[in-house]
Amino acid sequence: MVPDDFQERVVLVTGAGSGIGREAAQAFAARGGLVYGADLNERGLAETKDLIEHAGGRICVTRVDVSDEKEVAAFLARINKETGRLDVAFNNAGITGGAHRIEDYPTSDFEKVLQVNLRSVFLGMKYELPMMKRGGGGAICNTASVAALTGPGGMCAYAASKCGVHGLTRVAAIENSAHNIRVNTLAPGWTETPMVVSNSAQNPGFAAHATSAIPAKRGGLPSEVAAAAVWLCSPEASYVFGQMLVVDGGMTVGGFEYIEK
Repeated sequence: MVPDDFQERVVLVTGAGSGIGREAAQAFAARGGLVYGADLNERGLAETKDLIEHAGGRICVTRVDVSDEKEVAAFLARINKETGRLDVAFNNAGITGGAHRIEDYPTSDFEKVLQVNLRSVFLGMKYELPMMKRGGGGAICNTASVAALTGPGGMCAYAASKCGVHGLTRVAAIENSAHNIRVNTLAPGWTETPMVVSNSAQNPGFAAHATSAIPAKRGGLPSEVAAAAVWLCSPEASYVFGQMLVVDGGMTVGGFEYIEK
């Protein structure tokens, strides 16, 4: 039986047009939440909307550039006008950027990755937190990556942005815990999303190494990673503040497997 622990809750999900964001939006809706989904991918948003409504859930979708402050502010103002509250936010939108050595990395591309991955989380929380405070509390989950813990060659912008996401998360957790707002980080490993598939095509060496290094011997399903985000935002995680939950099939465990002779 699917729990209804998000009944009467208003939930924001960015990057809802595909992958982890879509799966999370579906899960929040299935558990009773009213979901507001944002993405640049309007076709993907429409597909997510159809999936949720076909299953009997509730969702409103909007094309939003999460790196643009005016668009983020307008999106949160719409939620406030229509519902008067915000209980949960999953700040999940992101891009990988190109694969280049640091000395070859185009500065404009570096800045774009930080805008989409890091600035967007700052902007999201800037406008989400006041609404949650007015409502008496809430939960925020920000998507980082195992790249915040490792050093994936060729992905300096992505790694830097994801380290920054966890730094922002910890500050937000310290500043808002007394307001009954929990803020945590989700750090997915290799997950079979459209973004990862696209990145694999341009960086096959990294893809081969990553998949071979996973103790689980497979990439994660978007639904598996989304389930962790939903848990972090649920009442079951009521005493989890400022943490990074790594969901990577053991990819960052380190060490090596014991093989008997």
